[in-house]
Amino acid sequence: QVQLVESGGGLVQAGGSLRLSCAASGRTFSSLAMGWFRQAPGKERELAAAISFNGRTTHYPDSVKGRFTISRDNAKNTVYLQMNSLKPEDTAVYYCAAANARFFVPVFTSVDEYSDWGQGTQVTVSS
Repeated sequence: QVQLVESGGGLVQAGGSLRLSCAASGRTFSSLAMGWFRQAPGKERELAAAISFNGRTTHYPDSVKGRFTISRDNAKNTVYLQMNSLKPEDTAVYYCAAANARFFVPVFTSVDEYSDWGQGTQVTVSS
């Protein structure tokens, strides 16, 4: 089992930036594909960004493409989400998630593909 702890959430004005961090422990971090998901009140949890075990492959939904950047530091067992040009519709609880890396599947995009989750961190973007 992987323990995941998110940090870096907060309140920011529209157009601002935040950087989320997720520290992992309990398994070999470099064997894990990672993802950031978000869930707004009354909505389903959705992917914000995903990254392969080695950081070479990333994936973003159209809603955040060009504004969010996911990265990882395997030496520090940490994955990051840099969020720029934030919009009020980005307001949500952001969750870090981990999945065992698989051959020929560099990233995972659905909730069901991830086995371990953090507790979440609130991001609020005011207009």
